[in-house]
Amino acid sequence: MKLIRFGDKGTEKAGVVDATGQWRDVSAVVPDWTGQTVNDFCFSKVKEQALEDYPLVAPETRLGAPIGNVPKIIGCALTYGKHAQEAGLETPKEPMIMLTARTAINGPYDDVIMPRGCTELDWEAEMVVIIGKGGSYIPVEKAMDHVAGYAVGNDVSERQFQLVRSNQWTKGKSADTLKPIGPWLVTKDEIADPNNLDISIKISGETRQSSNTGDMVFSVAELVSQISNFLTWEAGDVMFTGTPPGVGYGMDPQTYLKPGDVMEPTIEGLGAQRSVVRKIYD
Repeated sequence: MKLIRFGDKGTEKAGVVDATGQWRDVSAVVPDWTGQTVNDFCFSKVKEQALEDYPLVAPETRLGAPIGNVPKIIGCALTYGKHAQEAGLETPKEPMIMLTARTAINGPYDDVIMPRGCTELDWEAEMVVIIGKGGSYIPVEKAMDHVAGYAVGNDVSERQFQLVRSNQWTKGKSADTLKPIGPWLVTKDEIADPNNLDISIKISGETRQSSNTGDMVFSVAELVSQISNFLTWEAGDVMFTGTPPGVGYGMDPQTYLKPGDVMEPTIEGLGAQRSVVRKIYD
């Protein structure tokens, strides 16, 4: 299934996408998609009737991120070898991770607001993994049992905050609106191999990143497993799995986002976003 959350920010309800691409309101069965509901039991409850029998959601309705009440966001860095090269860094031998504030989560079509003091805002198309079952010290052969599904993500990053003004990366990743997710969460049964999906992003109509998740140094299962050795996954956690080459930081000359730019990340089988960059702070 394709799971959506629709409505005003903070009051989203659960929905699904039917076979014709129309949005359906399933909130009478499942009020919201969270760590407590992105599981086989709730999926089965929704499927007890045909998706086309649920009420329609008006197409002009806002979509929020497809997972709510997220316990934490884990970002993975330098998981694509060529991206590590463009950054002038070595490809890590085990997953390099960072915590990102969950308050950065944004809807897939919401504006991205440049944080106050922003000078080097950059794009990063990424596949997002949503955890459906928590755990720690998870064997790699059982790691996919803990995955609920996948979504398009854009790990928008302020490079001055990230690389110059601190010795850790969370500062450059966590401002409000910098983590668009969606448009929907695609349950894992619909994706045969998450490490074989085309991934790209257009910036104001120009393709800047174009790769495949097969270029990742670590598989999704390896990321889930290895990271669980350092922290406990909780149901509803979000993992950004890293970005391919083609970010603004790696260009010559370096090129960053400006007000009015349009970011359109796309991942095969997972959909596409469209976010406009806005400046509201002096």
